[in-house]
Amino acid sequence: MELVRKGAEPLGKVTETRNLSSGGVLFSSEAQLKVGEPIEYFITLPPSGRENPPVRLHCVGTVIRAESRQAVVRDKPFSVAATMERYEFVRNAR
Repeated sequence: MELVRKGAEPLGKVTETRNLSSGGVLFSSEAQLKVGEPIEYFITLPPSGRENPPVRLHCVGTVIRAESRQAVVRDKPFSVAATMERYEFVRNAR
């Protein structure tokens, strides 16, 4: 997952997705985010077969939970849950 923006501040941080649903995402992050803060992010889903490219989603949501992790994994000390309020499929130009 790539965290593009928090509020009006550009980020460009790669994070680690821990859980994904139709309503939101849980991820580990090196960036400290605040509950209620709007975020923009990209999620890349793996291809469904050898002939298909990965699927990339451009998402907009709101942070609903942000906490320090007791066990820091890969330099990402924060656990963040965010909604997925809007999304669009991003197609790569061929």
